[in-house]
Amino acid sequence: KALVIDGKNHLLGRLASIIAKQILLGQKVVVARCEEICISGNFHRSKLKYMSFLRKRCNVNPRRGPFHLRSPSRILWRTVRGMVPHKTIRGTQALKLMRGYEGCPAPYDKTKKMVIPSANRHNALKPRRKFCTVGRLAHEVGWQYKDVVAKLEAKRKVKGALFYSDKKKLAKLEEQARKNVASKIAAYQKIIEGYGYA
Repeated sequence: KALVIDGKNHLLGRLASIIAKQILLGQKVVVARCEEICISGNFHRSKLKYMSFLRKRCNVNPRRGPFHLRSPSRILWRTVRGMVPHKTIRGTQALKLMRGYEGCPAPYDKTKKMVIPSANRHNALKPRRKFCTVGRLAHEVGWQYKDVVAKLEAKRKVKGALFYSDKKKLAKLEEQARKNVASKIAAYQKIIEGYGYA
């Protein structure tokens, strides 16, 4: 069973180190909303680092690598790769267990998503410290789908809000129904509680 993580407000390196350990142990990991992952330090500093990485290429034939991946999910994947012995069979198999997505695509929009407290920006960074998102960095170095993902996310959030309001109404009705029959089933409820069930 895959562990689904919501990438929003997680620090890139801390998140990657936990994912690396889990996939090496054989756990499948899916990361949604990769564009919302954060990097500490101000944006200009992160961009300069990435621009310096873009300069590193094979002089004879640049198609041989190193490959400069632009999308947020692939930036996360490359960070995790650096923490895994990827040139061994064990490492290659482990990397296949990890998936990253921009936004929150179909099967995972209705799944429970986890957060990692130790990798969360609010716990790891001091207040007022500067940070930037991987989405913004990727957009400035050549990722072209920032607006598309934002549009799809806005749609998903509207759907989610509707679902939640319906869920609250149903919960209210259910609670009322329980109150209505509470006196009729009181004797049976006592027996059930006697067996250790609430």
